[in-house]
Amino acid sequence: MINPSFSVRENLRPNNVQIKVRNDAPLALRDAIRMLAYRLEMSPNEIRNVICEELLVAPNPRNWGGDFVKGEVTDLMYEAEWFKVYDIAEAVYAKLLSSNNSQAVQLANEFQRRLNDFFIGEGIGYELQNGQIKYRGSEVFENIVQEAPKALEEVGFQQAANEMREALNGISRRPKPNITGAIRHAMAALETTAREVTDEPKKTLGKLITELTTKLDLPGSLKVAIAKLWGYTSDRGRHVRENQEIDYSEAELVVTVAGGLCQFISQRLKGNSKSPDELPTEESLPF
Repeated sequence: MINPSFSVRENLRPNNVQIKVRNDAPLALRDAIRMLAYRLEMSPNEIRNVICEELLVAPNPRNWGGDFVKGEVTDLMYEAEWFKVYDIAEAVYAKLLSSNNSQAVQLANEFQRRLNDFFIGEGIGYELQNGQIKYRGSEVFENIVQEAPKALEEVGFQQAANEMREALNGISRRPKPNITGAIRHAMAALETTAREVTDEPKKTLGKLITELTTKLDLPGSLKVAIAKLWGYTSDRGRHVRENQEIDYSEAELVVTVAGGLCQFISQRLKGNSKSPDELPTEESLPF
């Protein structure tokens, strides 16, 4: 049984530091994973076995004592490619959970909670969810990717909800995120939503904007927003074909805005939308 610490009892978490780490695994993270594993009752041999299985290397047979094995664990963690460090974190979670009893669940949850707090405090753009490392964006991004698929499913737009989830999967892919795929799926979610609302299954989003905004009686600022987003992603699509790289921030912007629009449209269909005075203006939109 793990006694809750002061921060847990008081529901205190680290400040949400601006994300600065993506395709990397700093030394501090490598240390944190192994220290958490020790703290949560894994032996040096158990940790070494987990790491060796992930890296597909044999344990050093000459390291038989605890301190020698601990040294080997440290060396293996420091030498692993950055993306394998996140694989090791997933494997540690799975090992803690492998006993399949209440204590195992508690230990795995504690590992996940504390590792996620570390990610937040160190500005690392990932989080551990149910034992899997996922992309972590801004708070707005996180809210959108969680709520938009639910809102779409509530109005029966399952395909659009699936596209939004695929957008997140694309950004989360390791070692190289599928940035263009994330943008494509986010826009597909918005386009599919527009097709459902207008009952026009073959038209592109660009040809549906006026009909969509008229049918839902959306303010002019949102019509402009959708048109700008469509134009922006179409333009960036041409740049992709010209081999110009798109970064995380652009993909997160598109997924956030497209997801927010999908969520808003779903709420409007359910009659749960905000009053016109509370809607975003053209000037306040993030593009």
